[in-house]
Amino acid sequence: MIRYQEGKVVSAADLSTVFANSGIKRPYQDLERMQKMIDHADVIISAWDGEKLVGIARAITDYAYCCYLSDLAVDKAYQRNGIGKQLVERLRESLGAEVSLVLLSSPIAVDYYPRIGFTHSDKCYVIAREK
Repeated sequence: MIRYQEGKVVSAADLSTVFANSGIKRPYQDLERMQKMIDHADVIISAWDGEKLVGIARAITDYAYCCYLSDLAVDKAYQRNGIGKQLVERLRESLGAEVSLVLLSSPIAVDYYPRIGFTHSDKCYVIAREK
């Protein structure tokens, strides 16, 4: 049975493992960077199978107008069980109806997001990271 938690402490090692096992492209080998990603997130909603982190939604928000869903990752062994959708729903509940949720999709996930309620937009602009 999967447990969902908001605010539970997530270790850099756990985050690294779920990123590596999900297929999401993140610098998961850099635990110092993983820790910074945890420390500076405004909201983290996690999915647990016992003591194992199996999914995460990590977001940056002002809690009033918009929220950037920076990471949505589910361990491949747990995908297709509604965990990603549940993480997004719990994030939306936490934020409230006034806050829009935006994200940048990886190419492998563009077909997934419309299935869980996102609408495609062509209004995004990006200055890519250098590292």
